[in-house]
Amino acid sequence: MRNDVEITRSVAYAEGSRHTLDICRPANAGAAPVVVFFYGGAWRSGNKGLYRYVAIALARRGYLAVVPDYRIYPQARYPDFIEDGAHAVRWVKDNARRFGGDPEKLFVMGHSAGAHIAAMLAVDGSWLHKVGLAPGRDIAGLIGISGPYDYLPLRNRTFKIIFGGANRPETQPIFHVSPGAPPALLMTGDRDATVEPGNTIRFAARLRAAGNDVTVLTYPRVGHYIIIAAFAPLLRSLVPVLRDVDRSIAKTASEKAR
Repeated sequence: MRNDVEITRSVAYAEGSRHTLDICRPANAGAAPVVVFFYGGAWRSGNKGLYRYVAIALARRGYLAVVPDYRIYPQARYPDFIEDGAHAVRWVKDNARRFGGDPEKLFVMGHSAGAHIAAMLAVDGSWLHKVGLAPGRDIAGLIGISGPYDYLPLRNRTFKIIFGGANRPETQPIFHVSPGAPPALLMTGDRDATVEPGNTIRFAARLRAAGNDVTVLTYPRVGHYIIIAAFAPLLRSLVPVLRDVDRSIAKTASEKAR
């Protein structure tokens, strides 16, 4: 426990060493909105411990925050990590109340490759359908941070291996947009040299064209890594990303409750 936050580490959501998740909850939480956060790492690196600071920041704002590990390259290829994400969401949906969360207010959130996973779960219903869920019914909202939503053609050799080729549209969230997607908050920095901001702009335009609710925030003078690092207390004043996530969740949860 860290004062006002309780942390439960490495809970299994499926079999396998990469199938555990950490849970951060406000002390004495009850019916708190739930955020499942998928970290980035180019689908080939990262672990939940590195991003505990994000979960703690969210828990201190009153959310039940869950950070799952998922399979990465070379163990995994597309769509293994998306299937893992679906199983993690299923586990959270089934167990949120045990930790003081409200499963009817479940948000998927991710940064970089994690935003790709979260977006695929939110707009391509096939992954959640496999675990008995539906995006429009069971996901209250999508929060994407610097996500590769429209990233083709792939030029990196490893990415081509991970996704089974340089130009497979079905691997991209933008390809799956249709009416009825959960509300989306998409954030990027205008100096992102890793995932160019056009991914966010194009994805948002496609969501709007299909009649979906989407908000875009582009932060000036912000790059790919500082936007997620700004969840940490020492950097929070640089980019108001936590404040904006908080406002978006509160707005969406309020509208859903009506």
